[in-house]
Amino acid sequence: MYRLLKKDGRAKRAEFHTVHGIIQTPVFMNVGTAAAIKGAVSTEDLEQIGTQVQLSNTYHLHVRPGDQIVRKMGGLHKFMSWSRPILTDSGGFQVFSLAGLRKIKEEGVYFQSHIDGRHIFMGPEESMQIQSNLASTIAMAFDECAPSKAERGYVQASVERTTRWLLRCKAEMERLNGLSDTINQKQLLFGINQGAVYEDIRVEHAKKIAELDLPGYAIGGLAVGETHEEMYQIIEAVVPHLPMEKPVYLMGVGTPANILEAVDRGVDFFDCVYPSRNGRHGHVYTNHGKLNLFNAKYELDDRPIEEECPCPACRRYSRAYIRHLLKAKEMLGMRLCVLHNLYFYNHMMEEIREAIEEGRYQEYKRQKLSGMEAGA
Repeated sequence: MYRLLKKDGRAKRAEFHTVHGIIQTPVFMNVGTAAAIKGAVSTEDLEQIGTQVQLSNTYHLHVRPGDQIVRKMGGLHKFMSWSRPILTDSGGFQVFSLAGLRKIKEEGVYFQSHIDGRHIFMGPEESMQIQSNLASTIAMAFDECAPSKAERGYVQASVERTTRWLLRCKAEMERLNGLSDTINQKQLLFGINQGAVYEDIRVEHAKKIAELDLPGYAIGGLAVGETHEEMYQIIEAVVPHLPMEKPVYLMGVGTPANILEAVDRGVDFFDCVYPSRNGRHGHVYTNHGKLNLFNAKYELDDRPIEEECPCPACRRYSRAYIRHLLKAKEMLGMRLCVLHNLYFYNHMMEEIREAIEEGRYQEYKRQKLSGMEAGA
């Protein structure tokens, strides 16, 4: 159940009630593709830095260790020792990212495993079955994420197939949730809006899937090659045609600035690999811009990554020490940077929620953006 608490312009502050707890929105979901956040970050770490939701990937967990193994271990929550909500991506994005290893047909997608080359078939029913075995809180519908610059005819046909796949996902999830041996019989299904950068196709698709009265809706197929302006334009066009009383999830987005702009356009859920990926390469986020700790100017810098930041890295360690760890290829350096970045994102979402509650979101957004653009 989604409970809208406050609106400030189009920005929404809400609570989403699930079987694994209440999600305070807007929310950033930490990406743990293979049931772990890259960078040696533990469940305890994630709890300490305020993580509400973890995201894992259906295709990757199906390939390794295998969803049947996760099922035998009691589902993802038990397997990862994580009691809060988990969202599983459907494998649809791999239809885009593994383009050289797959063939799309009406029945589903034929993949070659990126690990060992074995043949895999995944259609809407298979994706729902795998996600049911994983027993995540929220399952995503199986879709095709078409390239943002694909030809109009291709995108139109792809979106129509994605709609047919969504109907199959819905029917299969209802069947699975009705089985007595299903681990999570209250698994929720989110539908995904597609349409590349064609506004009219997007809007038409949003209207169509909104009629299905699903627990939530996502906007997919963005941040895959289009400009930020094009992305914002699509969000602005699509959100009004999705149900106001349901959460809206912008998939795979993005930078702190992307999140601030998308919240302003009515988005509730976000996920992105940036904080962990950038952290592993020594790039850290601050309220004064992004720092590259490999830069020589931090060699003798005894300040924390960010003054007054209470994250585990900033409470104890200097930029100089973390730079040394990164240069020496010590895993601790990578871990501390990832922890700081995830804390930065989660804390920013807390600030966003507070600003919407207090009716000052525009002012908050302006100050946050100008601070980050000013440079460190």
